[in-house]
Amino acid sequence: MGFRAHILGAAAGGGLPQWNCGCLNCNLARSGEIPHQTQSSLAVTANGSDWAILNASPDIRMQLQQTPCLHPTGLREMPLRSVLLTNGDIDHVAGLLTLRELQPFILFATAEIHQVLADSPIFSALDPSVVKRETIITGLSFEIVKGLEATLFPVPGKVPLYMEEGEKVQTDLMGEQTVGVELTNGRSTAFYIPGCAKLTESLAKRLNGADCVFFDGTLWRDDEMALAKVGKKTGMRMGHMSMSGDNGSIKAFSNLDVGRKIYVHMNNTNPVLRPDSYERSAAEASGWTIGQDGMEIKI
Repeated sequence: MGFRAHILGAAAGGGLPQWNCGCLNCNLARSGEIPHQTQSSLAVTANGSDWAILNASPDIRMQLQQTPCLHPTGLREMPLRSVLLTNGDIDHVAGLLTLRELQPFILFATAEIHQVLADSPIFSALDPSVVKRETIITGLSFEIVKGLEATLFPVPGKVPLYMEEGEKVQTDLMGEQTVGVELTNGRSTAFYIPGCAKLTESLAKRLNGADCVFFDGTLWRDDEMALAKVGKKTGMRMGHMSMSGDNGSIKAFSNLDVGRKIYVHMNNTNPVLRPDSYERSAAEASGWTIGQDGMEIKI
């Protein structure tokens, strides 16, 4: 018997539509021609009663409202047991401020990510007598929620944008600032990696044989934002590998034995968000599922 994963948000920072963007995808989403998507987050459970959330997006209030299995079960009783952070990006931590309503849960993160929160006084709104902060050492498994073990491991990435200093930024750092999550109930295994600059040989080896992988789908091509005339940064500069091309994730995963491959954390410019696009068809023909809000997967 497996466990369940529910995509709360499939988009990258800003969501779809992004509030200040008039790109093709955002306009199509505003007109209702393609689905809206909220910012990146995944909920998991082994028993349907106890849930953990991976990354607390700025849209978490809306996401909880739209997910009946996460609704209160009593006056102030919730099925939410824990929250885990994979990095300190604003689109992964800002939702913690919505969860400040004296609701008990455990907040899991590496020491480096916890320090990012500690350095910002606003996160003291999470009462430490109610929200227990647990520091996780990479490589060591722990129970993230009843019946489900998690292991954090470094993936190539960079520090959050607000922590960058100067123009030269290392985008493939390996440490505690960007981590992936391995989840298992002892029978089935899934991975959640919403941010990754490169699929290294060691990471590919770790993912090989997985039942399911939720992976960084930020951009279709590295220069996508420049082509759309909405920004100058490439995917690599932002710490994300693209889907297509010789250095893309589609090619990198092509020889891996993975039961199901699902893209998450897609930027508002990504053409795969349009169901009738060539890029969407190409990704699906390569064995990928394009994640979307509300999608639930049995693993």
